[in-house]
Amino acid sequence: MPSKSATQPILLDAVTVAGALAPARMNFSLLGADKDSVLRELTALVVNPTQKRLFNSLFKALKAREDLCTTCVNEGVAMPHSRNAIVGLVDHPVIAYGKHVKGVDYGAFDGKPVHHFFLLCAPNVRQHLQLLARLARLLHNPQFRTKLDPLTSPDDLLALVQRYEPPPA
Repeated sequence: MPSKSATQPILLDAVTVAGALAPARMNFSLLGADKDSVLRELTALVVNPTQKRLFNSLFKALKAREDLCTTCVNEGVAMPHSRNAIVGLVDHPVIAYGKHVKGVDYGAFDGKPVHHFFLLCAPNVRQHLQLLARLARLLHNPQFRTKLDPLTSPDDLLALVQRYEPPPA
């Protein structure tokens, strides 16, 4: 008789936006006056700035991706991420969220300032791409985007994501 593992596929942990978000990685009062300042604030939500090598690695990867093409979704939302996973930076998928009340010129194609930032990091390429796809689908939903502005707390954001994010396949 074959073993159970031989007859059933091994299911990998599903990567979700809700699962990658954590209150400690959210800042509802970003202050940066420009793209680089905001990227630094967001990077600090993922890597402690005292860890200079890791902090600089993430910041440079985010900056290089932005220099290639903006990560704005339009309508005041951006999802900064590196082109690929940065091995050794995080041990599980992470999304840091930042809200900038005034908004920042972030190079959006629609010319509007960006108020909401979802920084994505993952430990490997598979999870990076899965999380990027899930986050992009969520941020392209106009009903979801319009509900971001009034949010004031991590609990509010997590509840909104859980309401709009489809379950993993």
